[in-house]
Amino acid sequence: QVQLVESGGGLVQAGGSLRLSCAASGRTFSGYAMGWFRQPPGKEREFVATITWSSGWTYLADSVKGRFTISRDNAKNTVYLQMNSLKPEDTAVYYCGAGRTSPNYLRPAAYDYWGQGTQVTVSS
Repeated sequence: QVQLVESGGGLVQAGGSLRLSCAASGRTFSGYAMGWFRQPPGKEREFVATITWSSGWTYLADSVKGRFTISRDNAKNTVYLQMNSLKPEDTAVYYCGAGRTSPNYLRPAAYDYWGQGTQVTVSS
């Protein structure tokens, strides 16, 4: 049974930093990509960043480039999202997803497994 468990969310002031973690278990993730998405209040889930387990290739949304970094620790089966220079518009529930590497990595439908989400609130 695949499990993705996010942690690291919280309340931070604008300009601050947080590091989210996503611990994955239940299968071998070779050939998979991990994605971070976020869902602001009243809005749809949107892509934030993705990384492939095997090669470590990454891609980030334009809205977070230069501020966020995605990385992985294969030995710990954990993916991280380092978020710096946070803005109030980054406030959302952040979700970790896992899916077979796909050209549709910007879309939630490309991910088969999801965590429960972690709240990030950035105050102005």
